[in-house]
Amino acid sequence: MARRDALLRITKSLLTRRTELRKRLGMELDSLNLTAQTSGDSADVAFEHAGDELASHLAEVEAKELAQVERALLRIKQGKYGVCDGCVCKIPVARLNALPYSTLCIKCQREAERDRNWMQDHAVSDWSSVKDAEGDREMDISDLEIDLSR
Repeated sequence: MARRDALLRITKSLLTRRTELRKRLGMELDSLNLTAQTSGDSADVAFEHAGDELASHLAEVEAKELAQVERALLRIKQGKYGVCDGCVCKIPVARLNALPYSTLCIKCQREAERDRNWMQDHAVSDWSSVKDAEGDREMDISDLEIDLSR
């Protein structure tokens, strides 16, 4: 039951983070003045372009994080969240708390970082055979639904 409660908390934090990232990305994209008229000397123009470039890089990083959050939420809906893509074991809750969109346990993550081709060799291709452990019950998305009105 403790794991289920932790997964519910993580789900809520993922939903909150998704909303925050969507809002920030919308504001950052609106603030990028790609067609803005610049005035002043060349130093002013360079400064404005550097600011736009920095905002663009930040938006790119946040867009990548948003994609990871969206993937984690999809995995929750599919009942695959918290299961390592490499070894099909449960990812420890402590790791999921630290990195909620993690798809690998620490051991598999280290292996994947050492060898770029490791994931291709060890990834599970048939999710229908994934099980946490013998005797575990199937989890439905309705088990993870949260009342967000609070």
